[in-house]
Amino acid sequence: MDGQTPAGSFSLGTMFRPGLPDPAPRFAGLPKYNFVYGHNDPDQVPAEALAESAARVLSQNGHLLGMYNLGQAPLGHDRLRAFVARKLAQRSGIACTVDDVLITSGSLQAMDLVNNLFVAPGDTVIVEAFTYGGAITKLQKLGARIVPAPLDAGGLDMEALAAILGRLKAEGVTPKFIYTIPTVQNPTGSVLSLERRHRLIALSRDHGVPIFEDECYADLVWSGERPPALYALAPDRVIHIGSFSKSLAPALRLGYIVAAWDVLGRILATKSDAGSSALAQMVVADYVETRFDDHVEDLRAGLHAKLDVLIEALGEEFGTSAELSVPEGGIFLWLKLPDHVDVRTFAKAALDQGLAFNPGPEWACDPESARSHMRLCFALPSPQHIREGIAELARICFEHTGVPERGANRSRV
Repeated sequence: MDGQTPAGSFSLGTMFRPGLPDPAPRFAGLPKYNFVYGHNDPDQVPAEALAESAARVLSQNGHLLGMYNLGQAPLGHDRLRAFVARKLAQRSGIACTVDDVLITSGSLQAMDLVNNLFVAPGDTVIVEAFTYGGAITKLQKLGARIVPAPLDAGGLDMEALAAILGRLKAEGVTPKFIYTIPTVQNPTGSVLSLERRHRLIALSRDHGVPIFEDECYADLVWSGERPPALYALAPDRVIHIGSFSKSLAPALRLGYIVAAWDVLGRILATKSDAGSSALAQMVVADYVETRFDDHVEDLRAGLHAKLDVLIEALGEEFGTSAELSVPEGGIFLWLKLPDHVDVRTFAKAALDQGLAFNPGPEWACDPESARSHMRLCFALPSPQHIREGIAELARICFEHTGVPERGANRSRV
């Protein structure tokens, strides 16, 4: 056989339901210069310490794996939920108990659970104009009407948000929620001030609109300090999600939701996976109880050093052609090229040549508004690969757009 389906033979593909996305390509390995996704620095994953924790919990409590949820509450492993509650109290000002915490399979599952609780086809949600691409896609699949709220250098623009809420109220529309990433916003890297947080809570109260707070990057603020979480300021109208993906390791797939029981109880009723990975929860709980703070401090320092390399490389290769939104933490840098540049025109050519970046339109409610933007993840590549990769990016960009005309003190014209 030559691999072709004989004429008239049965094909499973004829039975697929309509509306599916295009098939995913076969995995061909990571590109040499990889600035996409939310990878972290493999050299900063505490593999040896996690191995010690794994050996310890399996020796002491491995028999509990014979029961769903380790024989504990379906909300998740008791020790991990207790750590999340303590961490949020110390770092984010959130007063919650272990019974206010639900462990999820990463923040993506947390997002799905919250969306499914609130959003039906045709419902309106307010989303930051530039935001996590996965959040946009998930809402689109649910048939939501997405209303973008403008951002400025300080994060969500409260005057613009007030105008949007007023306009929707005049239309007789009450949004299901306002989705926001207030601390290390993705992709812009801003941190919403305490003053704006209070203003956002006031708008939420005035218009009867809940807030969906995504704090996946909050542990990675460079200064180590951040304003209280929105949930800390108004637990009656905020649902909070977070993750260990960026502060520990993304492949562990552990996140959490914090909410009052009238919300968590309904969410738990729809969480149909029989529990997130119990072994991962046990291992992470054992590790973070004594080592989390030191690990995060080291991780922030390493990531900040890589950001410095990235900014220097962009300055050398792009000069004033690139406007940088320097982040206050996290793993991404958001940049803008001149208005006439559409980064989509060379994204595939770059990938074909071993360089991957996230085109701005993938992170915008209105894709055309971000046609000249791109998001670069600086956590995964080494400093050398950052420098080499940015030189390649500038070369490819110039070949397709004529920008940047100068780089590394030389003319490309």
